[in-house]
Amino acid sequence: MQRPVIDAKNVDLTFQTNDGPVHALSGVNLEIMKGDFVSFIGPSGCGKTTFLRCIAGLETPTGGALTINGLTPEEARKSRAYGYVFQAAGLYPWRTIAGNIKLPLEIMKFPRAEMTDRINKVLQLVDLDGFGGKYPWQLSGGMQQRASIARALAFDADILLMDEPFGALDEIVRDKLNEELLALWARTQKTIAFVTHSIPEAVYLSTKIVVMSPRPGRITDVIDSPLPKERPLEIRDTPEFIALAHRVREGLREGHAA
Repeated sequence: MQRPVIDAKNVDLTFQTNDGPVHALSGVNLEIMKGDFVSFIGPSGCGKTTFLRCIAGLETPTGGALTINGLTPEEARKSRAYGYVFQAAGLYPWRTIAGNIKLPLEIMKFPRAEMTDRINKVLQLVDLDGFGGKYPWQLSGGMQQRASIARALAFDADILLMDEPFGALDEIVRDKLNEELLALWARTQKTIAFVTHSIPEAVYLSTKIVVMSPRPGRITDVIDSPLPKERPLEIRDTPEFIALAHRVREGLREGHAA
């Protein structure tokens, strides 16, 4: 039987603050299998990013159990089991695009020749071939986010964690990057956990949609998508897509009412 890549059992997280405890996550149970594209959607402050940070070992649950490839989040982080794409591209302005992508490879002490090969490969994967010598300020916002994705892919981790990477982009650029991300996922077969506030984005991208309630963050629905893996943008006009978006919207409403 296949083991989940990410396995959460009754995960709780409470932050201690000067104003008292803040219950960020409560009883989160979820299995993410190899090759899944899982989107997390819910209202602001519901714990979507917090749960992603728990997976990444950047926050520590105060209850329950969480494993990544059978390892603790800290062990998975140390073994470079995942790449992380933040809401902002977070590129260093004094480094070229190739230099930014190179940074994690330098930290991991990859051989110089292998670094060059990996940089060239991921630039091609994200359609930035020929832009390695440019600086971030010379690229559009969408291109900067693609460079951020390339950096996360450079060391070839099997898991990609993405925290609302396209939220600040206009709709036209966002649509294009959604298409490109699906194509990238199809080519690489990565397991992707993706945080979003957009119902159409969650429905378009995902094999599984996780609906979360307001704080304390709980999973109120896990929806397996019936849509085919090959998805042109026009699929958003189909009855199947509209019905799935409606179910997600109803799940969000029920979570608010709970």
